[in-house]
Amino acid sequence: MRRQECRRGRHECLRHGLRMNSALFISPEAPYPLAGGGALRSASLLNFLARHSAVDMITFSEPLLPAGLVRRLHVMDLPPHAHHTLARAARNAGRLARRVPPLMDRFAGFGAQIAAATRGQRYEVAVIEHFWCAPYWEQAAAVSDVTILDLHNIESVLHARCAQTGKGAQAWAHRAFQNICRNLEEEWLPRFTYLLAASEPDAEILHTISPGSQVLVYPNSIPPAPLPARCEEDAIVFSGNLEYHPNVSAVRYFREEIWPDLRARWPGLVWRLIGKNPQAVAKIVTGDPRIELAGPVADAVLELARAKVAIVPLLAGSGTRVKIIEAWAAGVPVVSTPLGAEGLSARAGEHLLLAEGAPAFRDAVSSLLASPALRDRIGRAGRYLFECEFTWEAAWKNLHFLYPATIGRSDALRD
Repeated sequence: MRRQECRRGRHECLRHGLRMNSALFISPEAPYPLAGGGALRSASLLNFLARHSAVDMITFSEPLLPAGLVRRLHVMDLPPHAHHTLARAARNAGRLARRVPPLMDRFAGFGAQIAAATRGQRYEVAVIEHFWCAPYWEQAAAVSDVTILDLHNIESVLHARCAQTGKGAQAWAHRAFQNICRNLEEEWLPRFTYLLAASEPDAEILHTISPGSQVLVYPNSIPPAPLPARCEEDAIVFSGNLEYHPNVSAVRYFREEIWPDLRARWPGLVWRLIGKNPQAVAKIVTGDPRIELAGPVADAVLELARAKVAIVPLLAGSGTRVKIIEAWAAGVPVVSTPLGAEGLSARAGEHLLLAEGAPAFRDAVSSLLASPALRDRIGRAGRYLFECEFTWEAAWKNLHFLYPATIGRSDALRD
């Protein structure tokens, strides 16, 4: 375990004469750099806490944090493991035998180190990111007045939907992990003071799993971004963590069921895929010179702005899709499956186009490719919705109950 300290935020608060709150933030994934939906959601919460508190952060990989964002940083030494197919299959077989979900198993075993890192501290609030780390409630609750679990997804729902799109042993494993996760959710969710859900549909599901819990909707969001110039290359774009199972199944579905007809109808069209872990879908898209596997990019919003249409052909998943929010920020029209847009306050035909089934999805994309006016109208409406509801500042309004005494003076806590 490595520890770093940064006292700048505390000095700023003392200079302004404000009472100093303190918060604990535990995240299995590093929220910086800001790449991917998980990092963006975690970073939004971390930045909110840092505006009001001195934050001690515990994470499992070295983050590239902005200077002064946290008071203390503790990095747990997560052992590396092999990523090849046989190693992953062997690990998951063991997890099934022990009835432990994959990521909960991956981040387990650090309770003593977290207790040591927080010994002697007292926090007004502790936030734990992802259900994977829910068992660290025991260490967080011992030193905190309020405990919050931020649920990026509902893991039991995610596995259930992955089982529906999977085949053979993979589908069977997802169904088994669905039941395992549901049992663990019923065990751990009621212990937290608050649960944060990414959408109203997720909140309703959480109420059925843990009826006595206080569930609050905290929407996914991204930092405010200026509207980029639209160059509109003859391209459609898919973005996201390309190793994430729902994204892999979406790429396969689009490649097999939709892309061949679009490719024939639009001879100059390119399909571009951006996001980390491109090797996970390389075999699916190889062999077609009009499919560009771009991989990670420095700025997803700027990269999305190069395309005519953003596609979200998701058949599985939970939470809400940051890829749609980023496309709205870029002013790019979106075509999504209904599940892909689940939980977002968007109206079909106004902020995006929804399409169920391969023929409808192909036709929706074609309608946008054929009409610059329609692209402009849908893109502008999506951008307006982003500015109103899906920036960090808009999402933070849902959290001010945590620091009621500081409402209206949060600017005083900025560096």
